Amino acid sequence: MSRSAGGRRPRLDIEVPESWLAIYAVVRRIPKGKVASYGQVALLAGLPRAARLAGTALFHGPAELVSKIPWQRVVNAAGRISYSEARNGSDHRQRELLEKEGIEFTPAGVIRMSKYGWDGK
Repeated sequence: MSRSAGGRRPRLDIEVPESWLAIYAVVRRIPKGKVASYGQVALLAGLPRAARLAGTALFHGPAELVSKIPWQRVVNAAGRISYSEARNGSDHRQRELLEKEGIEFTPAGVIRMSKYGWDGK
């Protein structure tokens, strides 16, 4: 397991794959009022073509890690929240959190990536 931003290893009861930790490190960098796609997060984590892995890490990751990162700032490449019955309402919560950060949705529920997309810097 890699070290956290503070130089300490996160203390967890389960083993977290290094690839997931790399994804979480990228998500921590997304600034308030910006979003990134799952594919972009994966690419910046050194995992090209692993958008689904990024989604899996955020959805199935340990709550003690995921709750400490701005998971809501990751959307699909079309600028949409990935809705699923399996998310148990977290898709609605995601939209609420993004709107609180000033991110606007079109009437069709799309975030304009040209305006709100993070440049990765």
